[in-house]
Amino acid sequence: MAIRFDEIGHRLKAYRLGRGLMAEEVAERLGISRAAVYRIEGGGVVKIETLERLAGVLETTVASLLGAGVEYYASPVAYFERMRQIEEEADQVVAHFPPLSYLLTSGDYASYLRRTLVEALPPHVEDRDKAEGEIDAVIAILDERRKARERRRLSVVNFVNVLEIERWLKLGIVGRFNLPEDELARRRLAARTEVEHLLALIESEPMGIQIGLIEETLPNMTFQLFRTAEKTLLGLSPFRLGGELPNLRSGIAMLTADEQPVRLYEALADDLWRRARKGSEAGALLRAALARSGATAERAPKSASARG
Repeated sequence: MAIRFDEIGHRLKAYRLGRGLMAEEVAERLGISRAAVYRIEGGGVVKIETLERLAGVLETTVASLLGAGVEYYASPVAYFERMRQIEEEADQVVAHFPPLSYLLTSGDYASYLRRTLVEALPPHVEDRDKAEGEIDAVIAILDERRKARERRRLSVVNFVNVLEIERWLKLGIVGRFNLPEDELARRRLAARTEVEHLLALIESEPMGIQIGLIEETLPNMTFQLFRTAEKTLLGLSPFRLGGELPNLRSGIAMLTADEQPVRLYEALADDLWRRARKGSEAGALLRAALARSGATAERAPKSASARG
């Protein structure tokens, strides 16, 4: 296997961000300069002894830093940073990220996403500021990914589960269920806005975006195929950003270019695409789901303070 120092640098940065460490902190623990850390992250040549020490500081393995086999990520910040890095070089991304890929959401979605992720924080989390800082870091990376997709015109194939969409419309964009009724109404309206945005994408058919609606249960584990000129990488993640009850706290994400899992998921994606509703059929299916959830003109009630 040829050593790609640029990819080692990418992984190093992702793991460092996932550990919440500044380059200065890594440099201090290794007894090297901050410039040396940035040089390695930038794709500079690095000795195996330094990699071994870096793996210890970052609580990973040399094999993961080398990209030999499978990369594992317990931190959502690290995983989404790796996704961002890979998408910078990818020609196409095939994704099942319920209820829909962040790359295809509207500009208003980030604020609702942040609220749901904060709401979903479990009671045992004592350092709320640190937890919210991690949420902000994830959203910042997601926004960078969306801007990069628009800039590069990255080809995106997104599988959307109609059952997930209908549940989203009924429950709203929420991180917990005990919200006041007027707030729940606003969250349902926010979900509706995102589904209408998705419908507009389906009907306008912008270059580079392909959306397939699936009318059956899909795997709970999200998957993405990152197709580059050199290889295809498979990402599997327990982290859930959309829908009801998002998860950024529990689970291990993984990335691999190993032939067998990539081949199996390529076959799965091909099979799903053959069965998916597309174009006008997909639009009609989504319009029917919106109609079942209530009138388009419905609006959330104002809060008591707003009513004066």
